[in-house]
Amino acid sequence: MCDYSLHHVATRPARIEDKLVVTKFSNSITRGFAGAGEPDVAVCLLPGTELAFDVNVECEPSFGIGILPNKKVGQRLARFRQINMDNPVIHHDALEFPDGQVVLLTRLCDGQRATVLQMPASSRPASRQEAAAEPAREDRAPLLRTR
Repeated sequence: MCDYSLHHVATRPARIEDKLVVTKFSNSITRGFAGAGEPDVAVCLLPGTELAFDVNVECEPSFGIGILPNKKVGQRLARFRQINMDNPVIHHDALEFPDGQVVLLTRLCDGQRATVLQMPASSRPASRQEAAAEPAREDRAPLLRTR
């Protein structure tokens, strides 16, 4: 999903193996993920999407932005989820880390890179390689022969 504050930004759904960059979009009040090489397009994740960051994640402190140093989360793997859905005027997009920490996506520091490892099973789009190979699979003869 893409947070409410990204509704004025071009978007596309995430795909397995996508390379993402934490980005502050120019016509938005929030940060989100952009595809590498697509700085003006927000990549929307489904709840349950698993990500691997290139390095340990850093985020802005909860208070004292610009005064206190960035918070080092100390994790590279995360699962996307949405929180506080009962309040429509706050940020919902968040990452949950293996140690239980939950960090709003908008608090992540710009420029961090991540790769989409896995999508939720119920709505899993094909990876780029699977999508490219899919037409070839449809043209194949059946594996079982009938007499």
